[in-house]
Amino acid sequence: MTDALHPLDAAVTFSPAADGALAGRTSPAYWNMVGPFGGVTAAQLLKAAIDHPARIGEPVAQTVNFCAPIAEGDFSIRVKEVRSGRSVQHLYAELVQGETIAANATMVFARRSETWRHHASAMPEAPPPEAVPVLGRKPPLAWLDAYEFRYVTGLPVMGNQAHATPQSAKSLIWVADQPPRPLDHVSLAALCDIFIVRVFQVRGLRTPAATVSMTSYFHADAAELAEQGTRPVLAKADSVRFGDQFHDQQAELWSAAGKLLATTSQVVWFRE
Repeated sequence: MTDALHPLDAAVTFSPAADGALAGRTSPAYWNMVGPFGGVTAAQLLKAAIDHPARIGEPVAQTVNFCAPIAEGDFSIRVKEVRSGRSVQHLYAELVQGETIAANATMVFARRSETWRHHASAMPEAPPPEAVPVLGRKPPLAWLDAYEFRYVTGLPVMGNQAHATPQSAKSLIWVADQPPRPLDHVSLAALCDIFIVRVFQVRGLRTPAATVSMTSYFHADAAELAEQGTRPVLAKADSVRFGDQFHDQQAELWSAAGKLLATTSQVVWFRE
């Protein structure tokens, strides 16, 4: 690997703008069908908060609302400190293009301290990543090439007609940044949106769809993420209800060592 900036790091590189805002630009490496991959937008908003001079501690939670389509080109992000205590801090951020708030986010940061620990759930059973073939053929979307996918179960099968019977919404995937990049909270925020929209998988048919809101909880601190390095993350997703233009999605992301790194949920809009 050369010393060139990783595409994700390039996507979250900002320059100072007026009134304390940060100026950024959409990344062609993470382009989706009609806008950026939602995960990179989450990563950009989180990185802007991490860079805020008043920020304390590490990310604990993030909710991103995708308010309007993000056009290719320049944007600005403004971060506001909502409230800060001795160990917990609340920040708010807006991604703006022109006069339009295209996305906003609330984020919780904290100075973590060691306490009693307990894992109430176990890592899903899966063969090691090297035993699972890398997904070769992908839809022609740039952001899919920014990741290496190894589907254990739940590879979407899509065509021109819906399945006669709805298929399972579950997927289990080993996934990693491509080219490799050590895991941190910025890349973890992006990975929380790594799954193909569940309605595509369940129906087997591509229809207009978009994530409206996504909440991610970061259970791992920086040291745990550093232990993961560039190894693939085991990502598990499921949905329970579809109808009236919306469906849910819940997901878990696990380290190669069996530690729960993040849990995430989102609501997705879709149209017939």
